[in-house]
Amino acid sequence: MTRGQFISHVEATQKAFRRFLVALCCGDSALADDVAQESYIKAYLSCDSFTSPDKFNAWIFKIGYNTFLNQKRGVRVTVGYEDAKELHSKDAADDQFAYQALYEALNKIPAKERMSVLLFYMQGYSVKEIAEMQSTSADAVKQHLSRGRTHLRGFLSDD
Repeated sequence: MTRGQFISHVEATQKAFRRFLVALCCGDSALADDVAQESYIKAYLSCDSFTSPDKFNAWIFKIGYNTFLNQKRGVRVTVGYEDAKELHSKDAADDQFAYQALYEALNKIPAKERMSVLLFYMQGYSVKEIAEMQSTSADAVKQHLSRGRTHLRGFLSDD
């Protein structure tokens, strides 16, 4: 893949990729931007070995997901969840909190379930494509989707 091809693929997918990462990062747009930047750097450095330009979306989403997981492994929580939850009031007029309940619910489910739910419902990927991205079976993705829906339903109905 040439530099020009890489740039055109990035331009074509960057909005959907960023939307996916913001949801994966539970609304933390600064973290999503960091993950996106690092993902694009990793992708660019390995684009010489990439041979399927028609699967660029799946490739960059997988890189983004793995970058997110690697970043989360190095983070240590210093504030308790309940303390952080009190910082956001439900009556805030700021639009950035419009999806706060969803982001909080997504943050409570395991990463594999979160990725499966986001890719299936938000990005429209098939179960087979998600299985390829996660290097797992289609049955495992179906199980992640089922459990993810159940967990989200429970977390969102509590509010």
